[in-house]
Amino acid sequence: MSVLQTLIERSGNTCELCGATHELSQYTIPPSLNENVANDILVCSTCKSQINEEEEMDVNHWRCLNDSMWSEHVAVQIMAWRLLQRLRNEGWPKDLLDMMYLSDDALTLARATGEDKDPSEKIIHRDSNGVQLKAGDSVVLIKDLKVKGSSMVAKQGTAVRNIRLDHENAKYIEGKVGAQLIVIVTDYVKKT
Repeated sequence: MSVLQTLIERSGNTCELCGATHELSQYTIPPSLNENVANDILVCSTCKSQINEEEEMDVNHWRCLNDSMWSEHVAVQIMAWRLLQRLRNEGWPKDLLDMMYLSDDALTLARATGEDKDPSEKIIHRDSNGVQLKAGDSVVLIKDLKVKGSSMVAKQGTAVRNIRLDHENAKYIEGKVGAQLIVIVTDYVKKT
C-alpha cells in the first residue's frame, strides 16, 4: 500500500490538521527527505500553502490545532507544535503550547526547523544569488563539485530536489545527488 493510501485510511480522508475533506495531498515534514507514514501527514491545500508560507497565515484557520495537537500520530503533533510556535504571539497558541506534550525525540525533531526561535536568531540559508532557501526546495549546482570521501563529481547543472537545511550552519544544505546524500555549500547552488 502506498504512503498516500495509508495516510488517507489513517485520517479518514480528511486533513489531519484542520479536518477539511477537499484538495488533500501528502506533505513530508521537514527536514525528512524520505516519504513514509512516520514523516508524512495528509493536508488540505489551505493548510499546505500556509505551512509553506506561500500565503499569509490565517490565525482563525489554525484554531483547529486545538484538536489536532492531541493526535496519536507524532508527525501531526510535530506539525501542530511548529504552527503554534509560528503563531505564539497571538496569545491563544501560547496557552496550547503550555498544555501540549511531545516526547524528547519528537521535540528534538520539531525544533529542527527553528520555528521556536525568534526571527533574529534563525539561521537563514541563501543560494549564490542571495535567494532564501527553505527545506524541500530544489536547487541546481552552478559548479562541478568533488564529493569528499568518494571519487564522485557532482556536475554543474545537476538538479538537487527536496533539500534539507543544516540548522547549525547557514552555508550547508543536504540533498541527494543520484542515490547519494551529500552536503553542499550554498555558494555553489541556485534555487530553481
